[in-house]
Amino acid sequence: MSEPTATPRPLGSTLAAANAPRPSVIQLVFREKGALYAAYIPVFTDGGLFVPTTREYKLGEDIYLLLSLPDDPQRYPVAGKVAWITPANASGGRTQGVGVRFPSDEKTRLLRVKIEEVLGTSIASSKPTQTI
Repeated sequence: MSEPTATPRPLGSTLAAANAPRPSVIQLVFREKGALYAAYIPVFTDGGLFVPTTREYKLGEDIYLLLSLPDDPQRYPVAGKVAWITPANASGGRTQGVGVRFPSDEKTRLLRVKIEEVLGTSIASSKPTQTI
């Protein structure tokens, strides 16, 4: 099973204070259903995804995803928030990265439904994931 491809991209100018970190944009490409299963976080009320990254984030920090799902040419923009952090050298050999909680809006709810349709019955699997 391959890891999703995460490509950080700087976001254009913002109106945030000069000392505030810019929200990052990460392109997250899932080519296989198994990689999507390993990253999906169904325990977040509105859904979410694990994003492998070595960048340091803080809880609650904004993070923008450009998400590509297996066998789907469309890219889905998601303005999420960091809801958990897996640090470097985490126990159990877990990959360093962040859990991004989806916002509670209609567009993202439809994306969550689409992800759960792609995963189908595997969503109830007991196979280990990068998440909880």
